Amino acid sequence: MCGILAVFGCVDCSQAKRARILELSSRLRHRGPDWSGLHSEEDCYLAHQRLAIVDPASGDQPLYNEDKSIIVTVNGEIYNHKELREQLKSHKFNTGSDCEVIAHLYEEHGEDFVHMLDGMFSFVLLDTRNKSYIAARDAIGITPLYIGWGLDGSVWFASEMKALSDDCEQFMSFLPGHIYSSKSGGLRRWYNPPWWSELVPSTPYDPLVLRNAFEKAVIKRLMTDVPFGVLLSGGLDSSLVAAVASRHLVDSEAYCQWGSQLHTFCIGLKGSPDLVAAREVADYLGTRHHEFYFTVQEGIDALEEVIYHIETYDVTTIRASTPMFLMSRKIKSLGVKMVLSGEGSDEIFGGYLYFHKAPNKKEFHEETCRKIKALHLYDCLRANKSTSAWGLEARVPFLDKEFINVAMSIDPKWKMIDRDNGRIEKWVLRNAFDDDEKPYLPKHILYRQKEQFSDGVGYSWIDGLRDHANKQVTDSMLANANFVYPENTPATKEAYYYRKIFEKFFPKNAARLTVPGGPSVACSTAKAVEWDASWSKNLDPSGRAALGVHAAAYEDAK
Repeated sequence: MCGILAVFGCVDCSQAKRARILELSSRLRHRGPDWSGLHSEEDCYLAHQRLAIVDPASGDQPLYNEDKSIIVTVNGEIYNHKELREQLKSHKFNTGSDCEVIAHLYEEHGEDFVHMLDGMFSFVLLDTRNKSYIAARDAIGITPLYIGWGLDGSVWFASEMKALSDDCEQFMSFLPGHIYSSKSGGLRRWYNPPWWSELVPSTPYDPLVLRNAFEKAVIKRLMTDVPFGVLLSGGLDSSLVAAVASRHLVDSEAYCQWGSQLHTFCIGLKGSPDLVAAREVADYLGTRHHEFYFTVQEGIDALEEVIYHIETYDVTTIRASTPMFLMSRKIKSLGVKMVLSGEGSDEIFGGYLYFHKAPNKKEFHEETCRKIKALHLYDCLRANKSTSAWGLEARVPFLDKEFINVAMSIDPKWKMIDRDNGRIEKWVLRNAFDDDEKPYLPKHILYRQKEQFSDGVGYSWIDGLRDHANKQVTDSMLANANFVYPENTPATKEAYYYRKIFEKFFPKNAARLTVPGGPSVACSTAKAVEWDASWSKNLDPSGRAALGVHAAAYEDAK
């Protein structure tokens, strides 16, 4: 991942302002430690911190068109850049960067080209011919982007909040699947898939269609000029990513440079469920497996740094981000710069254990739609910022646009949990890869119960976090929380503790409003809490809060 910062309409265009932009951009250097770039054009600045993944030798940014009248700074990967270059043969390309196509597509199509990009991206583009600019974010919000406004009338864009929060009077998370145009002065949605309306689909379930769509999603993400691997927790999603990547690696461009043995990575407390399952999957697939350990105290010691990097006070995000943050540091120390990860599957297929209580297929489908639309605030934010904190890029094949369209077109009756007929959560995905002739995974791994990452690294991790927070936050502090934090008031001592750390780094009201709130059980939306009356007494994002579902569920609240 890279870090981008762009500012338009500055009143002050002095050398001091340029120095300030450079200073703010350097706050993103963890995202892109390989090179720094800055283009200034009168009252406009486009800065870039590069993590070199594709064309490390010549792909420094900002990028330009032929006569340098169009400048673009990009964070992301465009997987179909070679196909797009074929449509742009009249243009001269200066680099081998996958992101350069954006400048030339704009020349050809104006603002109406973002839907042509297949990848994960946030970018800002300046057209010096008419002093207009646009900014856009990928369909689901895999890459982060913020927009802000200065008192001098300037408009700001940044990959992370820390690069603009001090200099903007107001700022917010840039909506996924949207484009901002200076000509119209506002955001409009460019991503309009069939499932967005939340109408219940009726396409029959075809396991081979689903399997093929996912294999294509994984294969296209093997585009890399640097060492890479797969985050492997031993659960269904990461195991399928590893299985497909391992199977197709020999046919990929990456094979020519990095060989046929896939590297896999896992972290956990010693003896945790994930470590045991991941080791078994790695042995089965024949990967070169790297197992990392952390202690509860090491995780607690990292909390402030984690919250600074991920820029949220959401409890479940912090719980899961901490081990991912620690693992990313270890992975980067091995010389690896890119990993594939399994985020998004639970939202698409209703994999969270609370989906067992969905009353009908309509509510099941609507909840999956709500979950996908909110991914940029939770799992996408975690996966991107936890890894980018150490200059590591995470790619997520389950959030491939075409794969989502295929998966979300399936009649949701096939996704619903049906214990009488042997259908557990995500049965449609498990069944699609249940191949007796050429098995992708051992059966018991393919049908392993869902573990949320923060649970799978070891149950004592969450218990340890709670115990620590209980020592830091008094009963009186929690009792008065609604006066201290009137927006998204923390309901537990753990939530209060994280909020206190967050406010130290990001004290402005605009910052706290970038974090979602509302009741949740086992990662549900507030709406789904209504599915079971007992959940309202046991609001916790851990999968073990799904009473009567998880094998290690908490005791029912009295």
